[in-house]
Amino acid sequence: MKDLFGRAILDYQTNNSPEDLITETSISEEDEMSVAYLFRSFAEMPQLEQKALQLAKGKTLDVGCGAGSHSLYLQQELNFDVSAIDISENAIKACQLRGLKKTRVQDVMTLENETYDTILLMMNGAGMCGKLKNIPKFLLKLKSLLNENGQILLDSSDIIYMFDEDEDGGKWIPSEHAYYGEVIFNIGYKGQKEKPFDWMYIDYNTLQNAAYANGLKCELILEGEHYDYLARLSVEQI
Repeated sequence: MKDLFGRAILDYQTNNSPEDLITETSISEEDEMSVAYLFRSFAEMPQLEQKALQLAKGKTLDVGCGAGSHSLYLQQELNFDVSAIDISENAIKACQLRGLKKTRVQDVMTLENETYDTILLMMNGAGMCGKLKNIPKFLLKLKSLLNENGQILLDSSDIIYMFDEDEDGGKWIPSEHAYYGEVIFNIGYKGQKEKPFDWMYIDYNTLQNAAYANGLKCELILEGEHYDYLARLSVEQI
């Protein structure tokens, strides 16, 4: 892994001639993404993210923290005990330079012997499990990291709108998709390409079913303007 996403973040943080990231998926054309967006303030964040940060409580884990903007707000504005983790070494370096106190290069699936009151999965964080078949293992791992009365806050999108309608008004989804929310992601930066990787946009009903199947309660907190939503998962109290 070339860690181009992390390189772009670190370049921006250190004023090392940052450029736009080039993103492309198996169902969308190339698009430019400004790295500055990852450094947004609370006021610049979408409503779903603002709401998630307002609902955060107690000891918090920010999974796939990127440039660390969510953690930074919780630490500096709300004085939270927040740990920011990402698999990108460069992103974590940038987070440290921004003043985050608790950061580490870490895959959440290998996290052991720690528990939290809030786990944040922002910017479609649940997609990191790649494919729908991986969601039970992913949710059970997150569940194991929750304190009693803990919560998982995540935002995602239902990308059904990206598919064409057939003659009956239904959506035409290519047969190679086991689940229509699964995509292959490509990232380019400064003329280099990252190795393509699996990503997933999970619609709310599918998330809710997966949560219930793995002993988690699922609540729809807020719906965005464009097929996106914020959900809260918590452990079912028997």
